[in-house]
Amino acid sequence: MAAALLPPLARRTLLLSALAAWRAAGAGASDDDGDGSAEYQVKAAFVCKFGNYVDWPARALGAASEPFRIGVLAGGAVAEEFRRTAAAASVAGHPVEVKRLVRGEAPEGLHVVFVSRAMGAQALAVMAAVQGRPVLTVTELDSGGSPGMINFVVVDDKVRFDILLPPIAQSGLRISVRLLGVARRVEGRS
Repeated sequence: MAAALLPPLARRTLLLSALAAWRAAGAGASDDDGDGSAEYQVKAAFVCKFGNYVDWPARALGAASEPFRIGVLAGGAVAEEFRRTAAAASVAGHPVEVKRLVRGEAPEGLHVVFVSRAMGAQALAVMAAVQGRPVLTVTELDSGGSPGMINFVVVDDKVRFDILLPPIAQSGLRISVRLLGVARRVEGRS
């Protein structure tokens, strides 16, 4: 079952949503993982939208009444920012639910896992736990880390993201060309 893609202006909508969250906060990027800053408002908006730009395998999203689940391996303030953003979001008609993960917790029953830079040491274990399963992994790790399928970067005080196609293909997911078109960099294109 394919997720319903947003209308033709999807690229613009995604960028405008993130920009609106950025402006509403009235601040630039922050390196602090726990302050609920503008950076995390933008990242939460992106992550909550990403699911609408993914072709999910049959039955991956479950029945329409089941929530789309995002696991957040981050500090409490970051997880709370994701919860606030998710309250107004939906993915393919599913309400979005956020669960804060703790170190060492298996990411079970999730559609997306976000790993903050503060929890970067846990990223490799999370990637291994969901490898080959239809779980979108999103990180914010510096080069040399274990980046997820989508990795946030801050360039000139703007939140951008890179996409790594090989682990996406291994998971059975397919990313919309609309999302690929707004990525800063796409790795693994043939």
